[in-house]
Amino acid sequence: MNIPIVNPATNPEKPMEILPAATVAIAAQHLRDILQLAFEHTVQHQAVVVYDQRCPLAVALTSAYRACLPNARFIDFDVETPELILSTLNALQASDLAVLIQSTNFRLEAYRLRVELFKRGLKVIEHPHLARMEGDENLYYIESLAYDANYYRGTGNALKQKIDSASGGVVDSDGAELIFSGRLEPAKLNVGDYRQMNNVGGQFPIGEVFTESVALEDVYGQIRIFAFGDTTFTVNRPEQPITLIVEKGQVIDTINSTPEFDQVLANIRADDSVVWVRELGFGMNKAFSKDKTVRDIGTYERMCGVHLSLGAKHGSYAKPHIKRGEGRHHVDVFAVTEAVKLDDEVVYKNGAWVV
Repeated sequence: MNIPIVNPATNPEKPMEILPAATVAIAAQHLRDILQLAFEHTVQHQAVVVYDQRCPLAVALTSAYRACLPNARFIDFDVETPELILSTLNALQASDLAVLIQSTNFRLEAYRLRVELFKRGLKVIEHPHLARMEGDENLYYIESLAYDANYYRGTGNALKQKIDSASGGVVDSDGAELIFSGRLEPAKLNVGDYRQMNNVGGQFPIGEVFTESVALEDVYGQIRIFAFGDTTFTVNRPEQPITLIVEKGQVIDTINSTPEFDQVLANIRADDSVVWVRELGFGMNKAFSKDKTVRDIGTYERMCGVHLSLGAKHGSYAKPHIKRGEGRHHVDVFAVTEAVKLDDEVVYKNGAWVV
């Protein structure tokens, strides 16, 4: 029998609903595939799971990991001291596994947990901001953990090859076109293939190939967006798409904007002077779409389709006119996308990647 748990992250008077056992079993199967196929984790290596129980999704994922990792050490973040948590993690050796299940985002003084764990050669799976998911969003999130290695690695690497060799591209945005008239940066992958990477793991769910224009000024045209990350880092969906007008890589005007999006642009301009279009993201996760959304922007970023980042901040690519650490904003916006072309080849249509 499921026993209601009080959810202090929302309403302390209201019992928290627990996701059904069948849903937890599905999550466990997806996580088992991730652990075996993406992380190649075996019983020869230790595992530590740090979790909380403040929201239904955190409770469900913790139960699923218990089924997958029966020999792991499980630590309740809200019960144990920071000193015990850190000492337990510090006892792990290179190639051991650390899992962080967070309704919000764990804070251990100034300790940047995932970064420090990577420095020590640990494998890391991080599930942050789970309390932002509600209702059906919990089911979408669990569906997003499904790991199809052939799809992610095959399609992901094919997209990278196309991006790296292209002399330009176009995003067809239902009557508007955003044109990338020059070469694109070498694409980076977030597809659960860590064999050639320094760090094993990261934030889940996964599913993205991203790049940006080598010369930001080579981007121009118009693009319609159906959602954006607002000032609370949640997905904001206006009643009708907002059209961005882009010249020389900068958003210079909008059509059908909203006060919330105007505030986002104002914040960027206040700190970065102009609104650069930087990341060109090809999301691959089929669990999320224009109609199947979640509120957490970091999760929804994997949505199968195109997203862009606005603002000067992008740590993956250096630009001569933007000093590292100078930009303060990286705001994801999600494009109405009919098709994507790299050179003259269509790589996205009918809501799917076709390479």
